[in-house]
Amino acid sequence: MGRNTRKRRMPLATKVTAGAAALALGGGGLVWANFYASAHEDGGHDRTKSRGVRVATINCPDVGQKLTKVPRKARRGVAKELALLDRQITDAYTRLAETRQAQAGDAGYVDNAILGPLKSKRTATLDRIGINIDRAGGKAPRDLGRFARCQGVPAGQPGGGNGDGGQDQGGGGQDNGGGQGNGGGQGNGGQAENGPVADDFVKIEDVRPDSRNLPNGLAANGDGGSTGSFTTECGTNENALRNSDNVIVAPGVSNGAQHQHDYVGNQANTAFAGDEDLANGDTTCRNQGDRSSYFWPVLRIQDGTQDIDQGQPGGGQDGNVGKIVAPTAAELRFVGNRTGDVVAMPRALRIITGDAKAFTNGLNNANTAWSCTGFEDRQVTDKYPICPEGSSVVRTTAFQSCWDGQNIDSANHRTHVDFVEADGTCSNGFRAIPQLQVRLVYDNIPAPRIDDGRLVNPYAVDTFPEQLHKPITDHNDFINFFDEDLMNRMVECINSGQDCQ
Repeated sequence: MGRNTRKRRMPLATKVTAGAAALALGGGGLVWANFYASAHEDGGHDRTKSRGVRVATINCPDVGQKLTKVPRKARRGVAKELALLDRQITDAYTRLAETRQAQAGDAGYVDNAILGPLKSKRTATLDRIGINIDRAGGKAPRDLGRFARCQGVPAGQPGGGNGDGGQDQGGGGQDNGGGQGNGGGQGNGGQAENGPVADDFVKIEDVRPDSRNLPNGLAANGDGGSTGSFTTECGTNENALRNSDNVIVAPGVSNGAQHQHDYVGNQANTAFAGDEDLANGDTTCRNQGDRSSYFWPVLRIQDGTQDIDQGQPGGGQDGNVGKIVAPTAAELRFVGNRTGDVVAMPRALRIITGDAKAFTNGLNNANTAWSCTGFEDRQVTDKYPICPEGSSVVRTTAFQSCWDGQNIDSANHRTHVDFVEADGTCSNGFRAIPQLQVRLVYDNIPAPRIDDGRLVNPYAVDTFPEQLHKPITDHNDFINFFDEDLMNRMVECINSGQDCQ
């Protein structure tokens, strides 16, 4: 989530796994050629045998990213329907995971008992989305129905949609399934049998230094432009404020994220908080002029234990299990633009960076950077790092820093902001704003082990269950509620080359 829909310019690694060669597009989602191969296309394997490959997860078109023109009056209603689409996928994935024995005995089971009913439910929901848009004076896309159909993704195939394929950064390709969970059983891996698997991890020493260009702005600003910085100190969520809402994407929907977020800064952040609620909320930030909301999905150690949300929405009910660990350091820093001055962010500006559904959506909106202290010149995107003794897990995020100059949000939560071009400029008349950089350090995550292919005590980011807890789904959220004076001070510091806090 969190960038516009133009061709991605962010420097995620683009080396594609061999499995991507089998990718073909169809019906708005991905179809694997070998999954639907006929006898003469696949070396004599008959269609029934090919279709009998175990389906590891479900890939559905991300409708929210297709809707770039939704009237403001319709957005809350549309958001509720989009959240329902997510819930329908979760329910279908749960049924997929619970009916393995029936699938083994019936090659058409997944299509007939899971994907068919899912398509019917999605069709009805998409119809309501169109009605919402039309009643608010907009014009719903005529072809919304084409997004109803979902596909099963076979075990062992990368999940990257839109033809982007997976990534490989020194740790091998992705593996949807076939990995072993903590109990040693075959499946999708992980304590809840929906990931992660052993192939989702790589020793940081095995990642080449400088093998991945850093996200925009994490490198030095350079000699020109606005070279200052502003740091705000808001703690590490010591008071354990968490919920599974997302007031940006799913306002008015409880458990709209289906995974837990850590919150620092603003303490009024729930799905039902309006702008005035947030503006008047308490803050954990040392400077009380910063009432902004900073939030990201929690990390959990899957050590066989459960946290307080074991049977709750966003927790165990949605496949997120294990012990939640908060960061031991959370650094929030705003920097400038390499080519010129920045302008103030507008009040209530919303920015989401990364994509919680990047495993099935593909890499266009992904923005992840995993590393270890002492090795931060080695960045991985589709792997969790295994850090050596004395080194800690690091999550680093650089937000979009170009704004359209008008809107505090957009229908798909992406098109009102963008990343800079390769030369540091903003395109399409966008204006440079201070870039938020978030660096989270975890001293409290023991290194997982891989014993004979068996993953022991892994850690993972909370996700939608069908995303199989892949590291590529990491994301970060920000809502600006700096007061005007403090925002102006930030801009002045950055533009004048000072380092302030």
